[in-house]
Amino acid sequence: MLDKLTTEARNPHTINLDEMSTLDILRIMNQEDESALQAVEEELPNIEKAVKLTIRSFKNNGRLIYVGAGTSGRLGVLDAVECVPTFGTEPEMVQGIMAGGMKALYQAAEGVEDDRELGANDLKNIQLSENDTVIGIAASGRTPYVIGALEYANLKNASTVSISCNKDAAMSAYGSVAIELVTGAEVLTGSTRLKAGTAQKMVLNMISTAAMVGIGKVYQNFMVDLKPTNEKLLERSKRNIMEITGVDYETANTYFEKSRHQVKVAIIMILLQCSFEEAVSRLEHSDGFVRRALAK
Repeated sequence: MLDKLTTEARNPHTINLDEMSTLDILRIMNQEDESALQAVEEELPNIEKAVKLTIRSFKNNGRLIYVGAGTSGRLGVLDAVECVPTFGTEPEMVQGIMAGGMKALYQAAEGVEDDRELGANDLKNIQLSENDTVIGIAASGRTPYVIGALEYANLKNASTVSISCNKDAAMSAYGSVAIELVTGAEVLTGSTRLKAGTAQKMVLNMISTAAMVGIGKVYQNFMVDLKPTNEKLLERSKRNIMEITGVDYETANTYFEKSRHQVKVAIIMILLQCSFEEAVSRLEHSDGFVRRALAK
């Protein structure tokens, strides 16, 4: 029942929201957002479990699949698409699936979130396997579409994680890891795109970033597998090479070209003064970890 969900409760601090000044509205929203930070902090042990499942999937050539409806689904898609330029992943490696398909990203798809079977079918369509990790996202923790997806994922022996914003959420029973972000009543009653959405986005950031660190997509705190698909990313690639190796711009540019636009390879070529072939070989024998490749 919706009336028992804290995400649907009325916030006593904003009862007179329509009478507040603009600055007062902003102040109360800023104050209320602090509960999103606290909610995430309390769930760090479960978030760690989710990261470890994701790393295991990646190491077994599996995928990370976000599943959600409405705002929750859009957040999953957003995190998934950002992994491609940030970490140089293939689009299939991290996917966002939402009720109603990609059209629902910009146009509300009414009713589809209540279809449990549709959630299962959307995972069938991508040939879900036991090597994948499925993360179901729903602020209410009761969305049938997401529960149906998690149910199917469990049948396929995939790793499952539920992310909700209510305590003892119905959805939690379907995740091998249950993350419950209790953010409380929203400033605008029931508008879970606010605190609940903020907390969910934080967790997705954590899971994808920490998992990518765990498979060698990061060296120190630099993106070293980014895809330089535009001028900004080309320049960022060269700056990263400069920062890590201490060379000047011209040298970084030279090695960037020699490495065939592979930042990791350029770094190893410079620091070890080795050939392209040796740098590539070292990376292959180090599972893509730059630090390990440099130590060999």
